Amino acid sequence: MATLTQLKYVIEVSNRGSMNEAAKRLFISQPSLSKAIRDLEEDIGITIFERTNKGISLSMEGVEFMGYARQVAEQAELLESRYMNAKPSPQHFAVSTQHYAFAVNAFVKLVQQYGQEEYELALRETKTHEIIEDVKTLRSEIGILYLNEFNSKVMSKLLDAANLHFHSLFTAKPHIFVSVQNPLARQSKVTIEDLEEYPYLSFEQGEYNSFHFSEEILSTLSHKKSIRVNDRATLFNLLIGLNGYTISTGVLSADLNGHDIIPVPLDYHETINVGWISHKNAMLSKLALAYVEALQEATQKFDIV
Repeated sequence: MATLTQLKYVIEVSNRGSMNEAAKRLFISQPSLSKAIRDLEEDIGITIFERTNKGISLSMEGVEFMGYARQVAEQAELLESRYMNAKPSPQHFAVSTQHYAFAVNAFVKLVQQYGQEEYELALRETKTHEIIEDVKTLRSEIGILYLNEFNSKVMSKLLDAANLHFHSLFTAKPHIFVSVQNPLARQSKVTIEDLEEYPYLSFEQGEYNSFHFSEEILSTLSHKKSIRVNDRATLFNLLIGLNGYTISTGVLSADLNGHDIIPVPLDYHETINVGWISHKNAMLSKLALAYVEALQEATQKFDIV
């Protein structure tokens, strides 16, 4: 029978992705932590973590086990805080997302509503493949990405193989983001031909630089001028400094991004289905459910198809 302490150990190792880092956070030695987890694995008859020379990761059985472990630990914390006058444990939640302002807005609302004196949260704006891996291994409970006609077959197959489910948030028509100083900003809509002389900005996808993992639709188009970046702030700075453009949903946040960048409709017959992914074998935590609700509130007005 697993003890609550063992469950907390497993959760910490999963959160850290490192036995050594988890041991430091738990204030125990790494050999003691390793032994406690091996004892648990022997007791329940499964391998929770796969150990290789590259590090440690959850096994397929471990992913399912973690879903239950997190629920038990969360319920235990509620009991302690309700009946034993114990100090609430720091809250944990992580989301991995493509570079969307509404995902940040929802995260801000989550912290404002549910942040205790202590919490440990993570918002990872990252590459598409890493979003899928993060949710697959429960490093993040929620992932945010999009599907469209071009990538849906490949992406759906990957999500199924990872035991993940896609939940649609909104469907949008394609837009470009440009500086208010860009000549294209004065047009009611732009065509592909209008964009030819302007620098095209896109997000780097690393070793998984497949067209299907691109954050931007129409990823197979060739461009005379092309720049790849890693973060949203850099991309927006280049939109302004170089009169560049990027292709996205048209959803912006003036609160976060100011008024220097605006969306302009792109005259192209295509739709973008933006949604969130979760693991089929893991029940969402209270914070994850609250974040999904914040996402829905932040995007309900953006279903513009």
